[in-house]
Amino acid sequence: MAINNPYATYQNNSVNTSTPGELTLMLYNGCLKFIQQAKKALDQGDIEEKNTATQKAQAIVSELMVTLDTSVPVAENMMILYEFVNNRLLEANIKNEVGYYDEAASIITEFRDTWKQVIQINRQKQYAHTDEI
Repeated sequence: MAINNPYATYQNNSVNTSTPGELTLMLYNGCLKFIQQAKKALDQGDIEEKNTATQKAQAIVSELMVTLDTSVPVAENMMILYEFVNNRLLEANIKNEVGYYDEAASIITEFRDTWKQVIQINRQKQYAHTDEI
């Protein structure tokens, strides 16, 4: 009989019950986490772990690119920035340069912080609307 991992169960439930906006926020946070892991591994000389963490961050950026709603005018600019981030992660992985990770993290942090504000504004509007009913 397998023992259930409560943390894994919580994570699974939070993903399954999250809105698309919250899932996007989770992707941004995950990307930042893997960039930090890559930087730490690079600092420790663990090239294999650096590579794995970098590839995970790149996979998240690729997912953000694939799911980008291209019908929205701002999407073209976002796509350019996602491509830049992906390129910086690739360069960081090849050249073992922390500065490239920092550039990628800076852009993803901006996206994450903006996205978090959008979610908060939408929640405020939603709750204000339900108060009127």
